[in-house]
Amino acid sequence: MSKTLTDYSQAVQEEVARVRAVVSDLHAELPRWDLVVWTAGNVSQRVPNTDVPDGSADLFVIKPSGVSYDDLTPADMVVCDLDGNLVDGTRAPSSDTAAHAYVYTHMREVGGVVHTHSTYATAWAARGEEVPCVLTMMADEFGGPVPVGPFAIIGDDSIGRGIVETLSGHRSPAVLMQNHGPFTIGKDARAAVKAAVMVEEVARTVHVARQLGDPLPIEQQHIDALYDRYQNVYGQQAATSTEGQA
Repeated sequence: MSKTLTDYSQAVQEEVARVRAVVSDLHAELPRWDLVVWTAGNVSQRVPNTDVPDGSADLFVIKPSGVSYDDLTPADMVVCDLDGNLVDGTRAPSSDTAAHAYVYTHMREVGGVVHTHSTYATAWAARGEEVPCVLTMMADEFGGPVPVGPFAIIGDDSIGRGIVETLSGHRSPAVLMQNHGPFTIGKDARAAVKAAVMVEEVARTVHVARQLGDPLPIEQQHIDALYDRYQNVYGQQAATSTEGQA
């Protein structure tokens, strides 16, 4: 029998309330970056259940199905378990809920999942063609090409299986599901939204480059170096102090 949110600890309930606000706010980023039209697309974030350390009892917060982005509020966000069952909420969850649930079940390191139908990334998906790594930005963010996942029907966990099969062991946080569109993952929903923004940007730029000629490939050694630097050095790193240093 499926549980309700009141069956979970107070700590989990408080985290659900926080994540509902986070996920609601992040949905506004999708139309802001022109990644969705109408009610398409969704963002979700994992809610760890610390009472069950193996992660099997985690929850996730996701957008309800078919609700306008302008109308979304934290209270509208729905909560599901990793079987895709509704745990809390007054609306039906996204039609992609089974895919998100499968990813969270089989990729414990993933804390956020995003799906869009952004124009250029989806165009590559329609061709069933990976986006080649011909930009330093791609080496930084994706560590190589953006891969293509298999064709899968919406409604069950087929899409989730394709995402996991394609991205397991892959550097890329994005996959172009054939004839469908991009799905992205991250340590949390914000990271997955960033990946969704970036995959659309590189898909557009490489498309434009191909209209002008053949893009120049980047050697693997340079891709590796760029990826390592961006992931481990770039940005504001945690400050370390040594006694006697200013």
